[in-house]
Amino acid sequence: MLEELSVRNFALMDALSLTFEEGFNVLTGETGAGKSILVGSLSFLLGAKVDPGIIRTGATEAQVSAVVLLKKQQQEALAWLNARDISPEDGRLIIRRTVKTSGRGVIYIQQTPVTRGELMEFMAFLFDIHGQHTHESLLKKETHRKYLDRFAGLEEEAAAFNRLFLEWEAKKKALDRLVSLDRDRTRRLEMLHYAVEEITQGNPKPGEIQNLEQEARRLGDFEKLAGLVQSLGTFLCDTEGSVLNLSRRIRAAIENATVIDSGLVSMSKRMEDWYYETEDLVEVFRGYRDTLAYDPGRLEAVEERLALLYRLKKKYGGNEGTIQEYLAQAEAEIEALTGSEACQENVTATIALLEAELASRAKGLSIQRITAAHNLEPRITESLTRLGMSHARFSVSVVSEDRGGRYQSWGMDDVEFFIAPNAGEPVKELSRIASGGELSRVMLAIKTVLSDADPLETLVFDEIDTGIGGEVALSVGEYLARVGCHKQILCVTHLASIAARAYNHLKVEKKNEAGRTVTSVVVLSADQRRREIARMLAGDAGAIALAHADTLLVKYSNGVQDGETY
Repeated sequence: MLEELSVRNFALMDALSLTFEEGFNVLTGETGAGKSILVGSLSFLLGAKVDPGIIRTGATEAQVSAVVLLKKQQQEALAWLNARDISPEDGRLIIRRTVKTSGRGVIYIQQTPVTRGELMEFMAFLFDIHGQHTHESLLKKETHRKYLDRFAGLEEEAAAFNRLFLEWEAKKKALDRLVSLDRDRTRRLEMLHYAVEEITQGNPKPGEIQNLEQEARRLGDFEKLAGLVQSLGTFLCDTEGSVLNLSRRIRAAIENATVIDSGLVSMSKRMEDWYYETEDLVEVFRGYRDTLAYDPGRLEAVEERLALLYRLKKKYGGNEGTIQEYLAQAEAEIEALTGSEACQENVTATIALLEAELASRAKGLSIQRITAAHNLEPRITESLTRLGMSHARFSVSVVSEDRGGRYQSWGMDDVEFFIAPNAGEPVKELSRIASGGELSRVMLAIKTVLSDADPLETLVFDEIDTGIGGEVALSVGEYLARVGCHKQILCVTHLASIAARAYNHLKVEKKNEAGRTVTSVVVLSADQRRREIARMLAGDAGAIALAHADTLLVKYSNGVQDGETY
């Protein structure tokens, strides 16, 4: 149950805090005052997507928070919290959500951060919002199965069937791919075997192309290289004036000089290091020169090897590594294709098992849906009677059709709601109901009957009275008051006959403060309430309107008239 709601910088709302009571709560106010904004802030707290533009001009973030009381019968909600180590305090939770101008935001249940998806999942255990346009979903036949499953408590069983159905579909697609692949298997295997053989014989090594290209350049320009090496030998070690001989004489001279001047010791040490480095360099050079030889046969072999590697590179990858990756993939595909026949047999056997399980589950779901439909029909019909449709007859069609092993994603049933609004008329599709007021009442009946079948504690109705009036409005008000005997109802309404039945009356007002428009909400006192009901009746609080308001309030002061039971 929603006990408190706090809103800050949300649309036209600056800062407000509201207290809600058990039972039937109404929100009223002039058109455009911001009643639906308040419902929007609650939707935001329930996890709805929101644009940062909802943040009040001049603010950097909007925040909505609530205090929610959990009851013992709300076991699903309590189990959800327990799984996440979230503990209510005295049965109460503080839920908070913010959004910043950047679009980012945070969500907390107690002190635990949660995602928007988790918030939506949890709040669905507690709240259900029905707006003036949501009855349009009732016209979609595909939603009727969902309503029936919810009433019957089959949602999890239907979801389990759906998961099995999706697995079955995936296996069927896999089998189709295997069958299709098998048609081209021989040709594909020949191509793969050729590639494996070609790469295996070529056996490219990491970095081999780069090394061979360097060797090919050396052998291809050997004459110039030999000349340069000879010149290097002359400079380094082969002549009296070479670097090696020169460094030897310099070293000897500086060693003699240090005998006279010890200040040259550090320079002598550096000269010694240079001499030994030169000797080492000369040794490396001589080793390289001794191995240098021109081999026309080797050049030809290198060029042939490079041609092979270039061909493999062009066909199978950009370098030696990708060529080897292609080889591994080809070998894996060969193994898969070689075993495809056995794989087909395994998949076919799995499909047969899944189909048997689907058939069993579909039949079980169908039996339970037919039973639930028989139970739902009189419940909805009775509710419609209380809503002023005394001769209406509600019917649930469950057509179970064995399609030869073909199933729908939620079973084997076509579920559709039908209604005969007036006596003597045959039932017909809901989409053929001409009156929006009738459709609103059908949705209200379904919503409330379904809510009685689950632990939802709070139902929110946003202007569902659109398009109704007179006796119908009286019936809707009476019905909401009845539901309010065991559920918390938050209802946005324009009708005095509905507002007069509420246990708690809040008024939404739009004001101008310091040149800015602000939406505020106040809990009405007894006198304020009679004036608001008078305004709703006549547009002002004149004597006649006030007298009429007093009559309504006296008549419906307890929400449900004496002698009426739900």
